[in-house]
Amino acid sequence: MRNEGLGSWPARRARKTPHRTALVHGGTSFTYAQLYDRATRLAHALRARGVRRGDRIAYLGPNHPSYLETLFAAGTLGAVFVPLNTRLAGPEIAFQLSDSGARALVHAPSHAGLVAGLPGGTDVRVYVEVGAEYDALTAAAADDPIDEPVTPDDTCVIMYTSGTTGRPKGAMLTHGNLTWNALNVLVDTDLIAGERALVSAPLFHTAGLNMLTLPVLLKGGTCVLVEAFDPGATLDMIERHRITFMFGVPTMFEQVARHPRWPDADLSSLRVLTCGGSPVSTPLIAAYQKRGLTFLQGYGMTEASPGTLFLDAEHAVDKAGSAGVPHFFSDVRVVRPDLTPVDVGETGEVVVRGPHVMPGYWGLPEETARSFTDGWFRSGDAARVDEDGYVHIVDRIKDMTISGGENVYPAEVEDLLLRHPDIVECAVIGVPDDKWGEVPRAVVVPREGAVLDPDEVLASLSGRLAKYKIPKSVVLADELPRTASGKLLKSRVRKRYGTPDSPKEQGCS
Repeated sequence: MRNEGLGSWPARRARKTPHRTALVHGGTSFTYAQLYDRATRLAHALRARGVRRGDRIAYLGPNHPSYLETLFAAGTLGAVFVPLNTRLAGPEIAFQLSDSGARALVHAPSHAGLVAGLPGGTDVRVYVEVGAEYDALTAAAADDPIDEPVTPDDTCVIMYTSGTTGRPKGAMLTHGNLTWNALNVLVDTDLIAGERALVSAPLFHTAGLNMLTLPVLLKGGTCVLVEAFDPGATLDMIERHRITFMFGVPTMFEQVARHPRWPDADLSSLRVLTCGGSPVSTPLIAAYQKRGLTFLQGYGMTEASPGTLFLDAEHAVDKAGSAGVPHFFSDVRVVRPDLTPVDVGETGEVVVRGPHVMPGYWGLPEETARSFTDGWFRSGDAARVDEDGYVHIVDRIKDMTISGGENVYPAEVEDLLLRHPDIVECAVIGVPDDKWGEVPRAVVVPREGAVLDPDEVLASLSGRLAKYKIPKSVVLADELPRTASGKLLKSRVRKRYGTPDSPKEQGCS
């Protein structure tokens, strides 16, 4: 085959294991032979409507087989796949369509109204709605093989960052980036061909697609696609489909562990649980260990496809709370501003280099140049390295609070707050202070039915943290703003709760 990219994966897998189940969605399943046939027909249909090599093909909708068929069809044509976040508003979708210059948009029926109301000015000329139109289009298309030359260095996906720090940027991930990332997962997670993965994390998010779905499909396992995460339904799916492999962000696993069925649910099939997106709290690790389950924690970023650091099962207990060591085909350092390595225990910035790291941001050469130094991608994340070389992520450097000249990293404080029996979510932010310049504030979501005493909450931290790290106030919230992937939106927390007259403020002086 001249196609060395992701577009060739269905064909390569179909010639090895054509009758093995690739995808399950609701009551429907597709073999690898069927996945290859459907992706090939879609590629023919899109090409007949004018889509060519290098064109961008966007997808808007929840997890569904058509999502992956569109990804593989784009790779077959040498086109570029652009996944869109289903939680974005119309203007935000329009921006990403315009910014990427997408020519085609495949969308779910649930988003037909949003698509119909998109403002003009995009380059989209081909619209395909999943359902009757999509099925008719692919059924009528040719099924003969397409062997468009595609190299590992060609762009495969433009994946927009979550926008937690401003307007989203499109990370250009090549076919090689995604392949090397999948290989890292296969090496470090020990996936098997009989894997049955529950894909409830959104596929438009880098971890749901690249750390779970693509490695399983590369290995020849089965992906059970779920359109939306629900903790009770998750327990049902584990039992019904004998799920062996799950990925989630901490908030997803927390909701599952709080479900009434958690103590008695049959989890015996589970073999691999991977978690990322934000630091995993110590109480959450303990809750799963009580059920005989071990988290394989990871750390990554969209720009690195995303796997960067990984904590394997052998060290999951003795190094709990660590993000681990670099993936097999990854190089990671924790450095000072001048890029010299930090000493043991010293806080620095995580930088990464490897074949899974993007070449740059779509249409942003200056932003790309600022993000790389001597070939190392600068993550903006703060970390420390212990005496064994394990990396402990401290926080986003930008989220650090400087109080009276001392650095306060919110994740450290949040981990202890989450050990409080009546707190289910929390975020620590900095607020202006006349004396110290800035002081930490805790924004907490109480357990349902609980009445939190702010003084007691703050007192519970006494003796467990340096005094300057203990928040000076507590704000109660019904919920915390998060991205569709579950990542906390600290910028929105700061905007709402970061002033002295924030709502529901309670605390100590």
